[in-house]
Amino acid sequence: MANDTTRFAPVILAGGSGTRFWPRSRRAKAKQVLALHGGTTMIQQTLARLMPIADAADVWVLTNHWLDTMIAEQLPTVPAANILKEPAARSTAPACALPAFLLEGTEPDTVIGIFPSDQVVADGKRFAEVISAGVALAAAGDHIVVLGVPPTRPETGFGYIEQGVEVPGMHGIPVHRVRRFREKPDRHTAERFVSAGNYAWNGGIFLWTARTLANAIREHAPEMVPHLEKIAAAYGDGTGTDGTFERVFAEEYPLCENISIDYAVLERRSAKGEAQSGIFCLPADFGWSDLGSWASLHEHLGEREEDNVLDGATTGLVAIESEGNYVYAPGKLVALLGVDSLVVVETADALLITTRDRSQDVSKVVRQVHVGLGREDLI
Repeated sequence: MANDTTRFAPVILAGGSGTRFWPRSRRAKAKQVLALHGGTTMIQQTLARLMPIADAADVWVLTNHWLDTMIAEQLPTVPAANILKEPAARSTAPACALPAFLLEGTEPDTVIGIFPSDQVVADGKRFAEVISAGVALAAAGDHIVVLGVPPTRPETGFGYIEQGVEVPGMHGIPVHRVRRFREKPDRHTAERFVSAGNYAWNGGIFLWTARTLANAIREHAPEMVPHLEKIAAAYGDGTGTDGTFERVFAEEYPLCENISIDYAVLERRSAKGEAQSGIFCLPADFGWSDLGSWASLHEHLGEREEDNVLDGATTGLVAIESEGNYVYAPGKLVALLGVDSLVVVETADALLITTRDRSQDVSKVVRQVHVGLGREDLI
């Protein structure tokens, strides 16, 4: 519904287990179905910001069997048939490609947008403007459109997009060709990227037609094509109820390569060169934030680096000679004495204490709880 002639099908990626937000996030109630920011859940906010430019009937969700029922309850306007539970975790390339192969046979000109389910956007109006421009650009040819977040610091936790020449804008939104994609850098390299002025963070939002993406998979990741084509053939028009699709999906999808869309398509396509790749970058200048860890949530909720952030229905905080801490402990009075930059998160059955600097490594704790302690009930 991005415009009167182009069908727009947003795909929300919601299959992650959210281990870096443990112990609040569990595989059966991962961060995308939690209200980490505001009164609604992350996936509800993702859908809501798309509604001015899309129809809920055209939205797809890729998730897993732990979350599909809860997501269906949280997104009642999205057709149940469009909420697909992956039979095996296979990173983002198969998840992005699957809707393209499902739609290619009947509506190859549909523009598919890829949207992670765990991001925050401050300016919904600007978001809609940029996405609408991206949809128009994707529909105009064999184009791949990526959104680049203007960097605010030399971040080492994100991949970067190196932008090339500026080309005529789309709907008043500036457009650059993409020179290449860069891996997560070290601190020195990140500082160089930011000072150069033509690098953006890769926010994981992409737009392309079903035909463009399916053909890109055929060219750059051909080993997964037979499996995706079998799944698409079993899906048909999506109205079948004999169980064939579920059986073929369960058999074929796990055989797809476990690879990200960045590696499978974007980097390989960009190797053709700036002028030949057909990859374009639009600015994600709408107050984008990736809530990827407790540290990023502290940054998002706190006004200053030294703020103590008290999250949730905690009864109170006493902080003496303590700065930059994040606390979530519902129903508790929390006292901090002489500590800085801690993360303290308590649930009914677990307590996490770490530093903000190490919050990216919380997934290591989850693995140890799972493998070392054998506590399935805590993951």
